[in-house]
Amino acid sequence: MRTEKMVLNQERNVTLTAYLLEVEGEFGYVRRRPAVLVLPGGGYRHCSDREADPVAMPYLQAGYQVFILRYSVKEYAAWPNPLEDYEQAMTLIRENADKWTLFPDKVAVIGFSAGGHLAAAAATMSVNRPNAAILGYAVVSSDVKGCNATAPDTVSQVDKDTCPCFLFATRNDEVVPVMNSIRFMEALAKMGTSFESHIYSHGPHGFSTGDTSIQCRDVAMSCRISDWVPDSIGWLKEVLGDFGENGMTSPAVEGHVTGDWKEFLSIECTFGRIMSNPEGRKVIEEMLETMKKQAEESGQGKVEVTVESMAAFSDMKLKNMLGHVSVPEDMVRAMEDRLSRIPNL
Repeated sequence: MRTEKMVLNQERNVTLTAYLLEVEGEFGYVRRRPAVLVLPGGGYRHCSDREADPVAMPYLQAGYQVFILRYSVKEYAAWPNPLEDYEQAMTLIRENADKWTLFPDKVAVIGFSAGGHLAAAAATMSVNRPNAAILGYAVVSSDVKGCNATAPDTVSQVDKDTCPCFLFATRNDEVVPVMNSIRFMEALAKMGTSFESHIYSHGPHGFSTGDTSIQCRDVAMSCRISDWVPDSIGWLKEVLGDFGENGMTSPAVEGHVTGDWKEFLSIECTFGRIMSNPEGRKVIEEMLETMKKQAEESGQGKVEVTVESMAAFSDMKLKNMLGHVSVPEDMVRAMEDRLSRIPNL
């Protein structure tokens, strides 16, 4: 492993530290690696060492190139300075993808507390958005006392381009109320964005990895609180892909839970979404009419499935719905072909 430290803004003392693993050679088929950009917390007053190197180590062990951004704090924390620091760091990481042997389209950001706010801002309002975001007991609203007064609300900024998110916090956090995480999850759910969350029963704010080398064992907290580390690594493999022969495997989880936000319709869209599109509705109605005729011609009797009966499951993917009503595969493929040419208005 090699380490590089770069000064991004000398006046504001902004630095980017890179921990870079080797590739090829003894690492076999690994030619590039995914990456993680760590944003420590500290209330925009400092960047906590507890949420820097100790966080980097597990991701390095998992095979990621890891970067730690110490962004603008104290008198330099006025918005948008921290977001500009993030933009500069992410641009540098992606522009040096060849040099640092990483995949520029598989860079996640992980932030804690105030750093979690910056990570949420990166996921929702930055120009150079991450491919995934991990938010630890993150400040995401503008009503948390003692945090950066100029920091914007990020919940209202969640949009269709927000990346998949992993959130963790404790129910009794007395510094950043758990409703921060819940409201952000609600916004993600509303936009159909993929996410995973872990709200632990009890624990202090700022527990970092939860390891006893960082958090005193005398502090009351759930014995499962450190599970977020391996869980988040497993989740990254689902949304970014895992190591494969000379590349990465395809993600097991897409950025959205349905196809409702894609450019064209598909059987991955919800039934309600397709029915709200006049051309899509026509495809469904014609499919049901064809099924009815085929049943009558084969003597199978009357087809009971109607648009009205299907409407009760408007939030279900059409693909799953078609499986429940036993639509023939050739008809499904024909529908997919027709839908793929209809703009998702």
